[in-house]
Amino acid sequence: MKIATFNINGIKARFERLTEWLEESKPDVAILQEIKSVDENFPREHFEDMGYRVETHGQKSFNGVSILSRLPLEDVTRGLPGDDSDEQARWIEATVIGDKEAVRICGLYLPNGNPAPGPKFDYKLAWMERLYARAQALMADEMPAFMAGDYNIIPQAEDAKRPEAWTEDALYRPESRAAFRRILNLGFTEAFRARTVGGGHYSFWDYQAGAWNRDDGIRIDHFLLTPQCADLMVDCYIQKDERAKDKPSDHVPVWLELDA
Repeated sequence: MKIATFNINGIKARFERLTEWLEESKPDVAILQEIKSVDENFPREHFEDMGYRVETHGQKSFNGVSILSRLPLEDVTRGLPGDDSDEQARWIEATVIGDKEAVRICGLYLPNGNPAPGPKFDYKLAWMERLYARAQALMADEMPAFMAGDYNIIPQAEDAKRPEAWTEDALYRPESRAAFRRILNLGFTEAFRARTVGGGHYSFWDYQAGAWNRDDGIRIDHFLLTPQCADLMVDCYIQKDERAKDKPSDHVPVWLELDA
């Protein structure tokens, strides 16, 4: 089972690029963030014609998450539990039925949190507290499961080309990284770091100041696997070359391969 998480930075802006990527890379499951579209305006039929089942949780102009799957999906739910007043579309779940295993997929777009400190940073930390509770429940279920997407978290200094530039940023503040580690410490495996060590591996390059040309990137797109899912992992890697193509997202896909 080949799964990719990809912040596309707008389905309208990235429609052709996403279509070409799906045709070329052929993921079994694509977990998308920042679709920036209400559900009814998402080009569902186009991707269904390509062989994908389409599930979305969108909102106008901002945020929005989606799962595209060539494999059967069951028990689709939308919205991170814990705050019924939260109207931001940042969480979608489904069980994907593979040839060997059923895997619970959680797609997320974690709040950016800037400027920090401030209300947006408070919302980020509160959202991560709810994420921790959902992570606990996933662990208790004892089934293969993972949480994947744009976490807007730089876990370690090696995950940024210039970590000193991010010291006061919500993506790298100690409170954000501590909340991320607290979730990991429940027993999750951070898939990419289970396969690759050292610096120089990034999933995001800003459009400004020639960041891509200088490889001035950060790694903020992650897969967190339950132990049962980690046992199925074959590989996890970053598809860096997508950033060099025409009209790219500022993120690139991160891939997880499971023996499922």
